Amino acid sequence: MRNRLRLHCIVQASLLSIRRICAATACVLLAFPAANAEESLLSGEILRAEASQRINNLSTAELVEALAQRPHSVLIDVRTPREIHLLGGTIDAPRSYNIPRGWLEFRIAERVPDRDTPIIVYCGINQRSPLAAQRLTQMGYRNISNYSDGFFAWRDAGLPVEAPDEVLDSMLFRRPRPVADGVWSAIGATEPPSYENSGHNNNLSFVVSNDGVLVVNAGDNYLLARALHEEIRAITDQPVRYVVLENGQGHAAMGAAYWKEQGAQIIAHVDAYAELEAHGEQILERVLRRSRDKGMGTRLVLPDETFTERKLIQLGDRRIEILHLGPAHSPGDITVWLPDQKVVIAGDIAFHQRMLPVFEHTDTGAWIETWERLEALGAEIVVPGHGEPTDMAVVTRYTRDYLGYMRSQIGALIENGGSLQDVYGIDQSPYRHLDTFDELARLNASRIFRAMEFE
Repeated sequence: MRNRLRLHCIVQASLLSIRRICAATACVLLAFPAANAEESLLSGEILRAEASQRINNLSTAELVEALAQRPHSVLIDVRTPREIHLLGGTIDAPRSYNIPRGWLEFRIAERVPDRDTPIIVYCGINQRSPLAAQRLTQMGYRNISNYSDGFFAWRDAGLPVEAPDEVLDSMLFRRPRPVADGVWSAIGATEPPSYENSGHNNNLSFVVSNDGVLVVNAGDNYLLARALHEEIRAITDQPVRYVVLENGQGHAAMGAAYWKEQGAQIIAHVDAYAELEAHGEQILERVLRRSRDKGMGTRLVLPDETFTERKLIQLGDRRIEILHLGPAHSPGDITVWLPDQKVVIAGDIAFHQRMLPVFEHTDTGAWIETWERLEALGAEIVVPGHGEPTDMAVVTRYTRDYLGYMRSQIGALIENGGSLQDVYGIDQSPYRHLDTFDELARLNASRIFRAMEFE
């Protein structure tokens, strides 16, 4: 009898729960009446049109004007990396990033921590970007605009475009171009190395003589080195006799295995050799993890020959001087000087289109002293480690002058009892247009401060 009573109570309670669920469902249905299922669904076009009415939309002319007036504005391309790779790139602007629409809410804070920063979103034909702009506004960003003409209108108007890879049929980001008589350089991307640019984010240069070729930088990986060699063979029948590593970083050294197979002599400064000997396996691991299938054949190969201050190579009709002018941005930084052409392949001593990086081991004071010896060469053409060939005045402005400015500002802070937090307030806006500014400006300031505290 007791069990029957208990069962009866359970059944009654279950029936009561079912009645409550049915009643709640009926209320929901009454609150959202619909004649049929189609009328109750909102299409993407309706959502996009509604979003467009609630946001600030810019035409192409208005975007050009906005970037001129506020060059610190952040542009966000919400298309997928594959779209960008295959369909012509992105808008070329100082602070331009790709955050796919599906990741926008999760990654925007990494790129734009300040919610008052002017942000302009866009896609290809204004389908995803209105919804992206609306979402950022809902997230609390207060200065959001949508470029409603879209990327293809910008590209077709002949306005500046930056491609993640400009040569889709090669591992190279760009094919080599002549810099001076017998001097060529394949200019890499000024952004960090990536799978899309195949690790070609630095300049891969070479000097052609009547008795062989000297290559500056082995490249980031085996296949990239091979792609560069294919371009060299299209220019000359001369063999590659020497490969010079501008330092011990991955994009300078990890392609050495390919060149070793070709019989080239690999040369580096003693400090670059020591860097590769101590950390080469870790550098290789990072390259392979990023390169994935593009890393095939890449392995660590140490230089065949080292030097300390100067090495002279008479390669046929070319006099080539490999110089270690002093400490700069990383251990073993070297410069290749061609006195007859007045060309200096400066490597990572000189920067101008991307912000220079200060590492934990970088001695910025010594870098400025090294710069005096670079200037004394009297070069008329400078091939920096990253970015287009230029002249000494330009690289001086964005390398030596930047280092001097930061050291003077931080020195004054330290003298007045300033803290590490204070360095983030230093005005670096004259350099805001440089690629990698957002990634490096605050980091550079903190590293220079910590080093100068103990000088």
